[in-house]
Amino acid sequence: MAQRSMLLAYILWLFLGQLGVHRFYTGYTGGAIAQLILGVVGWATTWILIGWIPLTILFIWLFIDLFLIPGMCRNPR
Repeated sequence: MAQRSMLLAYILWLFLGQLGVHRFYTGYTGGAIAQLILGVVGWATTWILIGWIPLTILFIWLFIDLFLIPGMCRNPR
């Protein structure tokens, strides 16, 4: 499979990262679905305060993805 654009992956991470779109783009579908679920459930339940738990996990994961994106673009699935 061809390499993915790293610039586009970072743009997707910046604007749509909470929905896992950068992972969908690079072919890491399992992680993308997990990030999508964490984001939707987290934001939907913030009003009862429990949503901050999945959002914290998601934000840590997104920070780690900041460093993983180059590898995901070089080796897409």
